[in-house]
Amino acid sequence: MLKSELIKKSPLRVLDTSEHGGVGKGNIGIIAARKGVGKTACLVHIATDQLLQGNHVIHVSFTERPDHIISWYEDIFTEIARRRSLEHAMEVHDEIVRNRIIMNFTPGRLSIQQILDRIGTMIQKADFNADCIAVDGYDFYSGSKEDFETIKAFAKDNGLRFWFSASLRDTVKAPANEKLPAVLAGYESKAEVIILLEPEEKRIRLNLVKDHRRSPGDDLHLSLDPKTLLISDEE
Repeated sequence: MLKSELIKKSPLRVLDTSEHGGVGKGNIGIIAARKGVGKTACLVHIATDQLLQGNHVIHVSFTERPDHIISWYEDIFTEIARRRSLEHAMEVHDEIVRNRIIMNFTPGRLSIQQILDRIGTMIQKADFNADCIAVDGYDFYSGSKEDFETIKAFAKDNGLRFWFSASLRDTVKAPANEKLPAVLAGYESKAEVIILLEPEEKRIRLNLVKDHRRSPGDDLHLSLDPKTLLISDEE
């Protein structure tokens, strides 16, 4: 399969349709779930989809082992290429590696403004024309609405899409009537898209609980395969 066909047939095109064309430039999306459910896999799959489309991605990590992030990207790409029998896979791989930067920060050491300044320096002085910022490990419990207002302004000023993973401490209920987990309530007004990962017996379902100005609670008919950790269409 050619790369162009792989992009067209990606299950993530469902997100584009359901979210009025996706998160969009200057906007923020959040993927939320309890620890160990698959947030990082989803975030990396979304970032890899952006890279396959020729976009540039900065992955911001707050983990102690940034080498694990590289492994996530390698594993996700390898599985996508294998499943789709991607032609010229090595050339595509090398291209997306060139278009990806991983920045690692120690939690709590720098303010959000300082982190955004570092990202801005990477974009402007290193001439890295980023389109998407994937943020893994931001602590929504110790963060603030003011942080998100700062991030939102930065996203708009630079025409960036931000995707965050959010680790939940409480149990995630079915969103149809429950709306958002309490910890995300303070951030809701600044995020255009919020997706909850809900583990079921044999799959992890992606539910859309905020779609720009709507709170639909829609089942996206997408799930995270617990074996491959890829987002896939539900049959």
